[in-house]
Amino acid sequence: MTDGQWQTLLDVIRGDAVRPLPVGFIIDSPWLPGYVGMSMMDYFSNEEMWFRANAKAVRYFPDVLFLPGFWPEFGMCTEPSAFGSRCIWSEDEFPFPEKVLSDLGAASTLTKPNPRTHGLLPFVLKRLQHYESRIQKEGHAIRFAVSRGPLNIASFLVGNTELMMGMMTQPEETHALLRTVTEFVADWLALQAETFRTIDGVFLLDDLIGFLGEPQFRQFALPYLKRIYQSLDVSVKFLHNDARGIVSAPYLTELGVNLFNFSFEHSLAEMKDLTSNAVVLLGNIPPRDVLANGSPEEVRAAVEASLRGVGDKNRIILSCGGGMPPGVPADNIAAFCEAAMES
Repeated sequence: MTDGQWQTLLDVIRGDAVRPLPVGFIIDSPWLPGYVGMSMMDYFSNEEMWFRANAKAVRYFPDVLFLPGFWPEFGMCTEPSAFGSRCIWSEDEFPFPEKVLSDLGAASTLTKPNPRTHGLLPFVLKRLQHYESRIQKEGHAIRFAVSRGPLNIASFLVGNTELMMGMMTQPEETHALLRTVTEFVADWLALQAETFRTIDGVFLLDDLIGFLGEPQFRQFALPYLKRIYQSLDVSVKFLHNDARGIVSAPYLTELGVNLFNFSFEHSLAEMKDLTSNAVVLLGNIPPRDVLANGSPEEVRAAVEASLRGVGDKNRIILSCGGGMPPGVPADNIAAFCEAAMES
């Protein structure tokens, strides 16, 4: 993000009336390779191609806040790889990390990885170090320390079903797993912030919390997310959860979260109410059915519809309900921005 974009983000978080409403999108491997016409494998394996893809997006849409910006991720494999997960790669499919635990009973044997040396994490840091000067020449800086969230990572290590069932049948083992993963995430974020002094934000992505009931959220998500968000003193604390967001929304301020990307199934007006208008909302049109597959006219109409019933338009960054999906055409992004200018 540029200095001007970062200041805009800070202004919105502070509650200032920023007009026209800013536009922001989470962009990474699901969208960028197709946008520039390269395979996913090329995007992940070639630093120069990764850089060119990100640079093209920020040059073509200079007024859009692309979050987190020049993100050197390896899909869902990034953090699980540090725990020894075998990552499965294909030319044009999303990479997938295999489980490392046969069951939750083995959670106590799991040791906390060292983010400096384990898995793909050193490659993430080196990619940014190799390209930091070129990112700066584009007028941008590295602003966020980024990680998948503790429940998301844990679900890859032991399995979604096993983790969810474990909350009911093996709570002690589940807590043991989440404690190890949480401390690892805190270390990983701290290392990123130590390596890049321009970082002033934390970005966690954790869709699994959207599948929890409130008692499970309070027991198995709230303390671990709070530990992570309190581990760094930064200006922006960003959470992405594009599964059901009702359960987490009332607790965001307790967590310290001040920027929230959530499912398109919840309206901006609904989320304004649930968050007591204290959190910046990043949303909220359907990502696949409208932004990717709709016409420019349908995109404009969806942006307009998303603001209906919203009295206070402060603390809003117009976006889609989730990350930028595969196949979103440039014309639809342009139409989105045009609708935002008129909002």
